Amino acid sequence: MTDHAEATPPRLTSLSHGGGCGCKIAPGVLADLLKRAAPAPVWPQLLVGTDTSDDAAVYRLNDEQALIATTDFFMPIVDDPYDFGRIAATNALSDVYAMGGTPVMALAIVGMPVNVLPHDVIADILRGGEDACAKAGIPVAGGHSIDSVEPIYGLAAMGIAHPDRIRRNADARPGDLLVLGKPLGVGIQSAALKRGLLDAAGYEAMIATTTRLNTPGPTLAAMRGVHAITDVTGFGLLGHALELARGAGVTVRIRFDDLPWLPGVRDLAAEGVITGASGRNWAAYGDGVRLGDGIDKTRRDLLTDPQTSGGLLVSCAPQSLGGVLEVFHREGFIDATVVGEVRPGAAGVEVG
Repeated sequence: MTDHAEATPPRLTSLSHGGGCGCKIAPGVLADLLKRAAPAPVWPQLLVGTDTSDDAAVYRLNDEQALIATTDFFMPIVDDPYDFGRIAATNALSDVYAMGGTPVMALAIVGMPVNVLPHDVIADILRGGEDACAKAGIPVAGGHSIDSVEPIYGLAAMGIAHPDRIRRNADARPGDLLVLGKPLGVGIQSAALKRGLLDAAGYEAMIATTTRLNTPGPTLAAMRGVHAITDVTGFGLLGHALELARGAGVTVRIRFDDLPWLPGVRDLAAEGVITGASGRNWAAYGDGVRLGDGIDKTRRDLLTDPQTSGGLLVSCAPQSLGGVLEVFHREGFIDATVVGEVRPGAAGVEVG
């Protein structure tokens, strides 16, 4: 009889009911839960809290420094433990970059079925997260762990920025152009992986995009013409564009034909390979989105596809576009492109 230490460990994705940012509580449910909370007191030094559904909290330390703090963790989106750790850590650090900050430190958030997964598998997850943080130039300086039914990993991440260079998701202006830094389709690729339908090239592309740190954030935030930044994660492109639109009280126009996609995802979506989160996302915020006549259900599923460690969505003045694209391309984001614009009008998203 083979003992536990020698048994083949289970696939990480088989131990979780969801994966990556697709694990997020549906936006409608989350909004209802937050409404039930007691009103928060006013904290003068709190520059960004929960009121705009932004990517991280920001607290002014002094005239020159603001502390950016965020947490992000989820169940496995891939089966390779090292890749899982890298993706989860990269995803968590993205919220700091999206606020215009530079990460300075992280704490690990670890929940593992310690009697199910071999300890070397768990160690590989932690090593992946540590290596992603090392790439960002920061330490994992501690954390907290529990024995849980499903494997969970992520970070509490902290960063620093000048208070004047914080970029919220609520400051987009009419006339701005929208630039997306990474291609879309991670959720669909993760669904294909679970079903054994993702080929080696697709997996390589998925890992490459989800482990690429959103390092352009601080440089972009320092540009005068960059008005708002967010990152596209579990609520999909439509959900995060809608948060931007509602925060600024504007209409966001997305041009579907200009969107960048990871290889093969449009074909997979046409074959019905999607995550359950796509439908939950649409049910939660579809009333804030107007789809053009050419946007069928397959395209809608693509637009609501939950991204894990997705790209920065930047709202910038037209005269700053060249500089924004130069920053992205210089740092290796070759798919960065204009995907829409900001218009005056009722808060909402239009897709054509």
